[in-house]
Amino acid sequence: MKSIKEMLHWSAFSGYVQAADVYAKGRPGYPPQVNKWLKDVIKVGHDTVVLDLGAGTGKFTQLLLDLEAKVIAVEPVQALLDRFKKNFPQVPAYLAAAEALPSELRDHSVDVVVCAHAFHWFANNEAMAQIHRVLKPGGRLVMLWNLRDTREPWVAEVAGLVSEVASDNPRYYSQEWRKVFPYGKFAPLHEEHFAHLHTGAPEDVVVNRVKSISFIASKPQTEQDAILAKVRGVIANHVDLKGKDPVSVPYDTAAFYTVKILP
Repeated sequence: MKSIKEMLHWSAFSGYVQAADVYAKGRPGYPPQVNKWLKDVIKVGHDTVVLDLGAGTGKFTQLLLDLEAKVIAVEPVQALLDRFKKNFPQVPAYLAAAEALPSELRDHSVDVVVCAHAFHWFANNEAMAQIHRVLKPGGRLVMLWNLRDTREPWVAEVAGLVSEVASDNPRYYSQEWRKVFPYGKFAPLHEEHFAHLHTGAPEDVVVNRVKSISFIASKPQTEQDAILAKVRGVIANHVDLKGKDPVSVPYDTAAFYTVKILP
């Protein structure tokens, strides 16, 4: 059997180890509308068993706990899992890849699988088979991404700097993750969008957000420094950012779900 490292894309394994310190500060949370969507549409509530797959440091976990769900976390990067366990010591958490979920996750034992800003890393048939295995009949697979709203010119400028060095790394924006659908044992995808803001010091919500991107964090320090210098240049010179602290970064949360329809 392959090791977790062999299952992961190299930039995810290397980058998130390097970016663990800035991940929490740089990444935005999720808007309040998502809580309502989880409750009303996904039917997350008291004692719902939810697998937080690719849990990271737990950015999404608190929303699930607030809805009184029984959360189980799986994260393949040890540095992120260590942070998760410090943040949520009460949540069972396992070091594993989506393609090889731990035996503690029994067949048909989970009501909802949530992949918050993670599914693009494991959008393959092996992971889908594992997700299908652990979900109960009628269970839901949920995928969410926080996307920079590039209708704001300075956000588009920063996004352009990131795209210049993205290469072929898995990202929501490539839409490659969609190729695993339709997956015959699941219903068609449903899609919704929610707008929100990430407000804070420019170094946190702009620079650290870029720094937390795995394929940037995995680059040699000199290359990282050059990219971040360009980002700081946008902050220093753009009319909508110059001299402002705090600043608000507009985001679009893309939310998808599908339902397990076949055993």
